[in-house]
Amino acid sequence: MGITFTDLINLVKEYNEEEVGIITKAYQLAEKLHNGQFRQSGESYIIHPLNVAYILAEMHADKDTICAGLLHDSLEDTNFTKEEIVENFNKEVAKLVDGVTKLSKMNFSSKQEQNLANTRKIITGITDDVRIIIIKLADRLHNMRTLQFKSEFKQKENALETMEIFVPLAYYIGAYRIKNELEDLSLKYLKPDMYNKIAEKKLTIENDSNVFLYEMLNKIQSILNDQNIPNEIKIRTKNIYGIYKKLNEGYKLSDIHDLFALKVMVDEVENCYRTLYFIHKEYHPINSKFKDYICNPKTNMYSSLHTTVFGPNDRLVQTQIRTFDMDKVASFGLPTYWDIEKGNARNVMQEELKNKYQFFKSLTEINAIFGDNRDFVSQVKNELFSDKIYVYTPKGEIIEMPKGSTPIDFAYKIHTDIGNTMVAAIVNGEYVPIDYKLQNKDRVKIITDNLSFGPRTEWENIAFTSYAKKRIREFRGR
Repeated sequence: MGITFTDLINLVKEYNEEEVGIITKAYQLAEKLHNGQFRQSGESYIIHPLNVAYILAEMHADKDTICAGLLHDSLEDTNFTKEEIVENFNKEVAKLVDGVTKLSKMNFSSKQEQNLANTRKIITGITDDVRIIIIKLADRLHNMRTLQFKSEFKQKENALETMEIFVPLAYYIGAYRIKNELEDLSLKYLKPDMYNKIAEKKLTIENDSNVFLYEMLNKIQSILNDQNIPNEIKIRTKNIYGIYKKLNEGYKLSDIHDLFALKVMVDEVENCYRTLYFIHKEYHPINSKFKDYICNPKTNMYSSLHTTVFGPNDRLVQTQIRTFDMDKVASFGLPTYWDIEKGNARNVMQEELKNKYQFFKSLTEINAIFGDNRDFVSQVKNELFSDKIYVYTPKGEIIEMPKGSTPIDFAYKIHTDIGNTMVAAIVNGEYVPIDYKLQNKDRVKIITDNLSFGPRTEWENIAFTSYAKKRIREFRGR
């Protein structure tokens, strides 16, 4: 039995009963507009926007976002206009629907040009309103869940686009639950044999491991209860794509240290560290596998303590320790603010993006530099959606850089003046040439001199990022 309108309304009632009326109006309008339209599955088309709205409601989305989710295909697939959405709802709903609507093919000379322009529109939508991306992710998630009704060619095409565009976007806003499901669904169609093989192994491993994982869970829970630390513990096995990626890197299944995880949630940060102490007291940790993402959050604001320990029967188990609020952020990322900030969530999300999320500044720069859609999409894929490295400033701040970055890129990432006055770079305590390729976990210190001649012309060819290249050109007056 699929999702019904009653399911959607019951879910919305759980967190905001006042929004039911306007959402009901949006559903009835969407049902009327899509009347007589069908999906390739043979179902009435309204099933799709209803499911998109339900996915958004699972994140406790505001009424404007859910209404836009219900109406997200109305401008593209019906004769309804943006002005009519404003008239029936408001400018916010109209803006969101317009933001997720594909550009008309009449404006382009080829299908490829249209696709590139639409890809740019999707990616840059986040700079105006992050809710546009969240609706697109919900849209893509339901489409991927029902991809079996497409031709094999369209399945692979959609899966590849999902991996190249939508998975990185989900990661950047911290929506791990959506990201993991999109990865698994994409792998299912890109490499079906491998997907099925790993899925079978995963199921066998989970069945074989349940006893010792619950033994650990009960023991840790008993210790925390004795210490009067409010807690909840869940068992997690790495997603299928995550296992595939590790196997592809040459790991054996038994060597994947985070194949199993216990997610331990407590009430406050201080108790995260107390819990870490009690777990290490009971189970021997692997020192090299400890990470403190509370003091040093990931660049998408993910926060947690990670420690890998030897569990029963010498099985490696990762333990993730976080507060209940951190766990919400770990599941949904930025959309968690719908729960935390209620009516002001949209503004808080945009401010957080601008001030704390490193990729946002890079995306804004790339958008300003590249007028051509092909060049823009290519640069975003190479610079933002490709492999990353994480390096440290002398003060221990984590800086995210695209793989291939040099000390020049790092200097400009910190501040334009640092790049313009750089005379040398020290990495891990030693001087390195300026064309040195930064590596993961490098400690980087830039030596500056206000009397320097500024960046050399040849630095533009050495720099990897658009931002550094642009600043060098500006300094040289070109």
